[in-house]
Amino acid sequence: MDLHNLPAILTPDLGLLFWMLLAFLVVFFVLAKFGFPAIINMVEERKNYIDESLRNAHEANEKLINIQAEGERILKEAREQQSIILKEASVAKENILAQAEIKAREESARMISEAKAQIESEKQSAIADIRQQVATLSVSIAEKVLRKNLASDTEQMGYVDNLLNELSSKDNK
Repeated sequence: MDLHNLPAILTPDLGLLFWMLLAFLVVFFVLAKFGFPAIINMVEERKNYIDESLRNAHEANEKLINIQAEGERILKEAREQQSIILKEASVAKENILAQAEIKAREESARMISEAKAQIESEKQSAIADIRQQVATLSVSIAEKVLRKNLASDTEQMGYVDNLLNELSSKDNK
């Protein structure tokens, strides 16, 4: 292949290369002096922002795990306290029921004893009343019998003598 017969666009001359190289170096120098540091700063800031975001996300994740663990612990404590409170309430209920049953038995025993005492009192009162009525009736009957049998003075004297004889015979025995 012959380099001299190629089109000019493919084979630039030495002057063009020099000026192109000089333009490239100036642009490169300007970019290296002003452009690359700005780009590197932006890339570095972006890297720092991403690193900070990842660090924050990791911390948030750890906090979330801690919060979940704390929530589970609190929930467990609440369940334990609920269990304790339910047991205490059950014991208190049983105590209250037992005390109510004891009070009910005591009250029923007291009421029964009061009723028995009242019945006994009324029984004694009724017996005393009956005795009084029987005594009154007996005296009335005896009075009527004696009036009928002892209508005369001689019958009365005979009856008194008869009673005295019975009394004296009992004393002698």
